[in-house]
Parts: sequence; structure tokens; C-alpha cells
Amino acid sequence: MWLGLAATAWLVAGCSTTETDKTANWSPNRIYSEAKDEAGSGAYDKAVPLYEKLEGRAAGTPLAQQAQLDKAYAQYKAGDKAAAVATLDRFMKLHPASPALDYALYLKGVINFNDDLGLFSFLTRQDLSERDQKAAKESFESFKELVSRFPESRYTPDARQRMNYIVNSLAQYEVHVARYYYTRGAYLAAINRAQLALADYREVPALEEALYIMVRSYDALGLTDLKNDAQRVLTTNYPNSVYLSSGFQAKNDPWWKLW
Repeated sequence: MWLGLAATAWLVAGCSTTETDKTANWSPNRIYSEAKDEAGSGAYDKAVPLYEKLEGRAAGTPLAQQAQLDKAYAQYKAGDKAAAVATLDRFMKLHPASPALDYALYLKGVINFNDDLGLFSFLTRQDLSERDQKAAKESFESFKELVSRFPESRYTPDARQRMNYIVNSLAQYEVHVARYYYTRGAYLAAINRAQLALADYREVPALEEALYIMVRSYDALGLTDLKNDAQRVLTTNYPNSVYLSSGFQAKNDPWWKLW
């Protein structure tokens, strides 16, 4: 008999530890309000599950769509950028005619844009161009779609700015690789990478250094005519180039300090 009572008590104790859903009797509006409060206080990890519950409770309503977007932002701020992008992709697939589609594209671009920025770049002074460019390219595509489809969106002006920044970053990436090859004596590789930047990009700051790398690389290889040609292009396009007087020491603060 005592064994039976003990078993019953254990079952009761086990049931009592089962987590209850505190939102069970909440209205969708209350869930949304609580989620906003958690996010507003910086508790994004607590806001995410509330937004997920709201998606289910308010399915098929504008509030559910808003919950998806807010969840994506909360995931992003909580540091789960992959989940945030997945949430936005799902939103855009389910709601292709949503009036908030421009915001979804913008937020997706910003998430990848900041991913490229890197958490400690401001401390290490590491140039964005020295980092993996995959996120930058994905960010550019999101902003490009936003600008193309929603030219009058409130988010478009900032997206255009960021697109210009990304193009500069991608060009500087090629130049960074060219400089890497040059400093290690791989002059042909340096020339090829610098030429790639010149061929793929126009009117970006990195091209001045690309031409300078070509001048130095041709000079190191003893290719005087090609060196003179590259130097002529450099002086024509950048008559006050500090690279010709100061060399690589001319590279001071990173060009990308915009945000």
C-alpha cells in the first residue's frame, strides 16, 4: 500500500512540474503588448517565443504578419541572424503582396550588412574589405531588390547609401587581396587582382590604390613600359595621389567609417 501511495505521489509531483502556458488565456493583443514590452526592455530572447505564440493565435490576420516581422527583428537583436533571415524569407514567401514587404527586404539587407561589419572591427581597426564578402553580397541583393521594386519607400534612400558602401567594400576587398600578394612578392597575382578591381568597379576610392599596386608590381618585375602606362593612368585620374609620394603609408583611417 505504501508503495502505491509513493508511486501516486511521484506522479502528482511530476505533473506539478510541467510548465504551464501563462499565455493560455491571453488575448492576441495582450500577447503582442507583452512581447513589445520584453523587446523594449532588451529581453529579445523572451520576446521571440511570445511573437511565435502570437503567429499561431492570430493566424491569417495583419497582427500575425506584424508578429513575424517583429520576431525577425528580435531574433536579429538577440544575435540569431540566421533565424532572423529565415523568418523574413518565410514572411516574403507567404505574403508577397504585403504592404510591409519593403521593410522585410530592408531588414534582411541590414542584418547581412551588419553581419559583415563584425563585432570587434572598431577595436581591431580591421577593414570590412578584409572580411568574408558573402554577407555583403547578400545584403546588396536585398537592397537592390528594395530599390528596384519600391523606389518611393521610406527605406530606399538609406538602402541606396548602403549599396554604395557595399560596392566600395567589395572593390576594396579585391585591392586588399592584391596588396597581400604584392607584400609577399607574388607580383603577377597582385597585378591580376588589381586589374579585376579596375574592370569590375567604377569611381570607387579603392581604384587609386589598385593602380598604385600595379605600378609597383610592374616595377618589381622590371616591366618598365607597363609600369609607365599604369603610372600615367594613375596620375591622370588621381593627379594629387598621395600614394606616389607616401606609398602604402598613405593608407590612414579606413574609408568605410560611415556607420
